[in-house]
Amino acid sequence: MNLLQEVSGAKRIGISGHLRPDGDCVGACLSLWQYLRKNLPGVQVQVYLQRPADIFRELTGYDEIVDDFPEEESFDVFFVLDSNEERLGDAFRYFQSAKKRINIDHHVSNPGCGDVNLVRPEIGSTCEVLFDLVEESLDRGMAETLYTGIIHDTGVFQYSNTTPETMMKGAKLISYGFDFSKLIEQSFYQRTYIQSQIMGRALMESIRFLDGRCIVSVVSRKIMDFYHVQPKDLDGIVNQLRNIKGVSCAIFMYETDVLEYKVSMRSDEKVDVARVAVFFGGGGHVRAAGCTMKGTFHDCVNNLSLHIERQLREQEENV
Repeated sequence: MNLLQEVSGAKRIGISGHLRPDGDCVGACLSLWQYLRKNLPGVQVQVYLQRPADIFRELTGYDEIVDDFPEEESFDVFFVLDSNEERLGDAFRYFQSAKKRINIDHHVSNPGCGDVNLVRPEIGSTCEVLFDLVEESLDRGMAETLYTGIIHDTGVFQYSNTTPETMMKGAKLISYGFDFSKLIEQSFYQRTYIQSQIMGRALMESIRFLDGRCIVSVVSRKIMDFYHVQPKDLDGIVNQLRNIKGVSCAIFMYETDVLEYKVSMRSDEKVDVARVAVFFGGGGHVRAAGCTMKGTFHDCVNNLSLHIERQLREQEENV
């Protein structure tokens, strides 16, 4: 894909990603924003996202993000990054009415939702997909935003989606001189006191099942209100659950409405959580996926465990 050819003649370009934007989503949107502004100085380019977490505040373009989604907006080209149309939230109407729609992603569950699609599930992050499209225009600001997305979706190069090519791209990006160690610490590892408290409670109240191979924890709306936390403050809990020795699949849930939960899953090579998430209307990666489920907490866990147990049983039978 040649990005400049795809947007040739456009006067207004919009960019968005999924609800509750994570590091890869934020990094991809801001990287593309910088690239288009740099190469098309006469074109209006705007990013529309739910306000990302403060840990991304120092990234170039963060303060330019529009999070109030004005009613009257129309675009010649609209990009959907790290997502599909079902997860755009209020930005969906911009995507729907745009003259040309471009979808760039890496999720295996995304069939492509644009007039032009570049979906590469063999690559670990949307920022790594974008790297190949914008490499010739890289500068310090773009390098920092791309690096942010890559470290967040590869777990700082420790997840199985990390390839030799990923490492080489990371090496080139840090050559632009930003403080990558500070970026990793502040955006990936650092937690506020409140975030640490809610993580501690979620770990303490977790439950192991399926002979200890799975673990689940849930945070109710009441508990979120008690600690004054938002959904973005719950990032990282599911990864900590997955890090417990002997766990093949971790599930973290938080209440979004009456009898409704946002579900995040992480796994090792024994469980394809994307398969599980897709069954319940969600999506993601083989080792990291999510969905929204309705019902009681116990109903949700029982339904998820049926699919997880089946995969674990298949693994044992194939050994």
